[in-house]
Amino acid sequence: MIKIERFIFNLFEVNTYVLYDETKESVIIDPGCFESAEQNKLKKFIEEKGLKPVRLLNTHTHIDHVLGNQFIVNQYNIKLEIHEKGLIFLSKLPDTAIGFGMIIDEVPQPGNFIKNGDIIKFGNSRLKVLYTPGHADGSVCFYNEEQKFVIVGDVLFNQSIGRTDLPTGDFDLLNKSIEEELFTLPDDVIVYPGHGPETTIGFEKINNPYVDLV
Repeated sequence: MIKIERFIFNLFEVNTYVLYDETKESVIIDPGCFESAEQNKLKKFIEEKGLKPVRLLNTHTHIDHVLGNQFIVNQYNIKLEIHEKGLIFLSKLPDTAIGFGMIIDEVPQPGNFIKNGDIIKFGNSRLKVLYTPGHADGSVCFYNEEQKFVIVGDVLFNQSIGRTDLPTGDFDLLNKSIEEELFTLPDDVIVYPGHGPETTIGFEKINNPYVDLV
């Protein structure tokens, strides 16, 4: 059975998720840990639980979701995995960081590209990759059918959606991704977003004012 631990990191208050099961193998999704105190908090949790990180995944590669990538790569000797279309943001990361008063010296390059329909394996567990562009090119979600949860990055929030005014953003495409990839999931699937509290598919179908259901 997969357990999910959430950390809220950096000035953007991004949700970083650590998933693990009874084998102690774990997946780290969207490490936002930039300051040393944040890095130490994540490291301490992993050590106390006796976990072995085996996958590093980004739902997308906007700066707030990737600030801890290099730390994870260095600390656990694992490769970054993203959708190939997310490369555009990684290539601009040092310049983007300067705009927020940050210095990023190293940007780890992906060791593997993931795509729609791929199965992410760790321990006895599986996550299915759903390609969901619209907030940003390269945006993916990670769905577990057995335990009925999906980690969605900035595609869908509690009664909101990801912004579409950034490069490669597209409101109509985001709506299409939500309707075709997320709102086709069972209503009781728990949604773990990139910012803010979790919600459910069924709740968002009824209460989300930004999704134009036909």
